[in-house]
Amino acid sequence: MGAPMKHISFLVLLMIFLGPDGKRGVHGAGDHQCGKSSIDNEVTKLAPCTLAAHDEKAEVSDKCCTVVKNVDVSCLCAILLSDIAKSSRINPVVAVTIPKRCNIANRAVGYKCGAYTLP
Repeated sequence: MGAPMKHISFLVLLMIFLGPDGKRGVHGAGDHQCGKSSIDNEVTKLAPCTLAAHDEKAEVSDKCCTVVKNVDVSCLCAILLSDIAKSSRINPVVAVTIPKRCNIANRAVGYKCGAYTLP
């Protein structure tokens, strides 16, 4: 798998778990918005999180944590449920742990995004 696709997959999962707005709920792929930005643009921002999204033992960079703190949880969920994420084979179980691994205090713990729940 190429590096760009790994970055996209990781970003999608990371956005799901961090949820800086603290909102909780159950959402489907059609329920998510990324504002005026496209999902592709949002995924690109999460590139620094690629390794952490594939390996739960990998250190999460400061840059990754900074990006994750600023992504809306509903947009993160949209990315996670997107075709881009599926095609990049990101491990959603690992990706959703990134906000916790970044020690983000106001992450959206318990937020439901499809079959995944943020820890």
